[in-house]
Amino acid sequence: MSQRTDSLVELKQKVGRCIDEAKEKLHRLSQDIWSCPELAYEERKAHDRLVAFFSQEEGWKVDGHFKLETAFRATWGPGGGQGAVVSVGFLCEYDALPGIGHACGHNLIAEVGAASALGLKALVESTADFPVRVQVTVLGTPAEEDGGGKIDMIREGAFEGLDVVFMAHPLQDDAPYLPDVAEHDVTIKYHGKASHASAYPWEGVNALDAAVLCYNNLSVLRQQIKPDWRIHGVIKHGGVKPNIIPAYTELEYYLRTPTRSELPIIKAKAEMCFRSAAMATGCEVEVEFARNAFDNILRNKTLEDLYEENGKALGIEFTTDEEVLTNASGSTDFGNVSFVVPGIHPYFYIGSKALNHTEEYTVASGDEKAQFYTLRAAKALAMTALDVLLCPELLQRVKEEFAEAKLKEDRMLKGGQPDNTPKNNK
Repeated sequence: MSQRTDSLVELKQKVGRCIDEAKEKLHRLSQDIWSCPELAYEERKAHDRLVAFFSQEEGWKVDGHFKLETAFRATWGPGGGQGAVVSVGFLCEYDALPGIGHACGHNLIAEVGAASALGLKALVESTADFPVRVQVTVLGTPAEEDGGGKIDMIREGAFEGLDVVFMAHPLQDDAPYLPDVAEHDVTIKYHGKASHASAYPWEGVNALDAAVLCYNNLSVLRQQIKPDWRIHGVIKHGGVKPNIIPAYTELEYYLRTPTRSELPIIKAKAEMCFRSAAMATGCEVEVEFARNAFDNILRNKTLEDLYEENGKALGIEFTTDEEVLTNASGSTDFGNVSFVVPGIHPYFYIGSKALNHTEEYTVASGDEKAQFYTLRAAKALAMTALDVLLCPELLQRVKEEFAEAKLKEDRMLKGGQPDNTPKNNK
């Protein structure tokens, strides 16, 4: 083994120790966020807790309410040697789910981001001959569960200047990559005319009929879409009383495809279902697509392989279950980030097989048992950051792979069917 490799191994061991030294305060940070769950764009206490956390750490420049009210940025550096600065980003999420709190473990995502950043900063700062000038940035990114805060932050330029970005998400298994897919929310509102349902129903225009037809249209459409496309939704408002013809109904649907280039196609098909239901019933319809559409994750195999290698050195046993590795899972606004900055979004086991978005997972994400696995994932991220910092060839490969993959996806987006979705209107 070369002297350079020996040195890298020692530095990786040291960054792990730096994270372990901070484990008590990191656990308190996670617990404070977990014990006070807040919904998307309302994470004020979590924001303040994280801002206070980094403000109390020596050397960090902290910007509260960065670009968004409940977002923040903490930066340190440049530290290290000579030459151009390499800027490494770590992301924190901290929004919860309605009714069941941190059932997706975003308190642990915040902890992983903070731990990785603290460990890398401590290592660079304490290594007198660290050969690279480094800037460490932590971005607090609200509203992943609803709205897409990272997309808002991209629009505001929050990710400009970063060379590479990391975050990790809790799950039932360890995996360097899972196929998170493109997704767009849509709300459909039908406007009819109220009337007495028994005395003179012919005077009414039944908005519930429109909602039911819409639901059935989409159910039939499922037979003709690709197996890996997804359409799922609910009727949020169906009327007031049985003896009043419903004058207003509302549905909410999520549309998902494996790639962002396919999303306009399923949107156009779904919109025909929305509007045909209005036409058949005589209702007016409003089709409101959410401000932000989530992209699929743009893979970076170089970073994924480095993370897996580092994880295995820490004892992580990555899943080999093909059903887990190949089936489409959820969607994340990190997908949009992955089209702006090269990065990875691995998943990590937290000591429980409970399913995300359940009350059982809320308990698991607050359990002290999750701490070992959370900090292990943080160490693997920090070690992966060290790989690209200390090997310019690796960082160049990461960037080239990113550029090639993005170009391919952009060509698919331009070459696919055009988005003929009409503008929101009645």
